[in-house]
This record gives sequence, structure tokens and C-alpha cells, in this order.
Amino acid sequence: MGYNFYCSIFCQGKSFRRRSEFICENTKCRKKFEKLRKEIGPHNYCSTSCAAIVNNQKFPKWRPKLKLCKVCEKQFRGGNKYCSIPCYKQSRVRHEPDDLLKQIKFVYKKFGRVPARREVPNIDGACRYAFGTWNNAIVAAGLTPNRSHENRMYKRTITKAKDGHFCDSISEALIDNWLEERNIKHEKNVKYPNSGHVADWKVGNFFVEYFGLAKDSPRYDRNVKIKQKLCKRSGIKLIEIYPTDLYPKLNLSAKLRSFF
Repeated sequence: MGYNFYCSIFCQGKSFRRRSEFICENTKCRKKFEKLRKEIGPHNYCSTSCAAIVNNQKFPKWRPKLKLCKVCEKQFRGGNKYCSIPCYKQSRVRHEPDDLLKQIKFVYKKFGRVPARREVPNIDGACRYAFGTWNNAIVAAGLTPNRSHENRMYKRTITKAKDGHFCDSISEALIDNWLEERNIKHEKNVKYPNSGHVADWKVGNFFVEYFGLAKDSPRYDRNVKIKQKLCKRSGIKLIEIYPTDLYPKLNLSAKLRSFF
């Protein structure tokens, strides 16, 4: 009746096979292997190692070109200009001390004050190499160095005021005690509106700040200006206290008379 499509069970079994037989394309292998029909591709290898061997020969890995070191003329690979750190250090231009002093004096005339070390990064390292420290270079230029942290009037030493408030310095504790002795209600460390900055005190509708490092640190002066702008923007009255209001004599009545 024509119902049998295969001449034998053997041929019928072969029709159900889902694998095909191949020979590995790696000429050094030539191993016979089988693959599922859905895995057949344009190139067929018996293993990933054979595929890697053939592909590495066709497409060799990129290697950076050799360079010549500018100091020792040694060949090397990489993105650097010198083959080693000693060659890099040897290549650095050494400034003459007299030239450095001239540049310091020029910056002093330009700013109208003694420059801070971070304000002249182009000669900062050279000055410390030639003179030992930045302040030594300033002294060698015939100028008076800025006060160091140890000599500043304002030092960050946690001090407890009479009312239990913790202050960042003895100067702040003097102001806090002055307010407490006169029964003036005050809050410590109040945040500025919409800002991460913190005011030293809040007394009523006023913010009171002790600017102990004013004109002593450029970074500190920038923060002072930021706080002044925040107060203007928010309509907050700011009372500024400086070291001259505390030393040599405590004189806060003139600044804080609006609280009496």
C-alpha cells in the first residue's frame, strides 16, 4: 500500500538523528565529531581550543609599538613617556632658587599679599624641593609667611561652654558664655536654609557667626562670602564677629546690642 517510507529499521533510525558529522577545520587536529543541526555554523571545530588556535593565527592580538625612552633610549611598551620612575625624575626640569624667588615676588605684587602654597601650584613642588618648605621659600624672598595653624588665634579645640554647648574653639566658648550670662536664648549649630553650611548660633531671627580665620585662609574667606550670600538670599540678618572683637579685650556689646 506504500505505507513504508524506509527500506529498513536501520534507515528509519538514521532519519531520526539530529546530529551531523563534521571534520575539525583545524589542520593539526582533523578530528571527526558530531554537532546538533541547530549548532551548525560557517566554521565548525571540535573544541574551543581548536577554534582559538585557528582564529589567533588569522587575527593576531594587537600589541603596542615599542617606544624609545627620552632619557635612557631604552625600548619599552606602554602609554608613558619614560620607561621607569628614575628616568622620569631625571627628566624633570630643576628650577634655579633665584628664579623661584623672583616668581614668588611677582605673585606677591600681583595679589598684594603673601600667596598661599596652593595658589601657585606650578612652583609649589619646586620651592619645597629647593628650600625644604614653602615658608622657607617665603622667608628667603624677604617676605613674612602666613601664620601656621599652630600660631592662629582660632584653633579647633572642642570646648564645653557653661550652658553645655560644645564649641569648636575657646573663642567660640567665650561668645557662648557671654550670651548665657546675659540670659540671651540662643541655638548652636543651626543649618542655613537649602544649604549644607551651618551657622555658629541663632539668636531670634539673627544668625551669629564667629569668623576666626578671616583673611588668614583663602578657602575660609570663600566660605565667609558664601554664608553672606546665603543670608542675603534668604533675608536673614547676619552678625559677624571677628577676633578683634574678642582680643585683647572682650567687647561684644557693640555687635550684639540688638539683643538687649
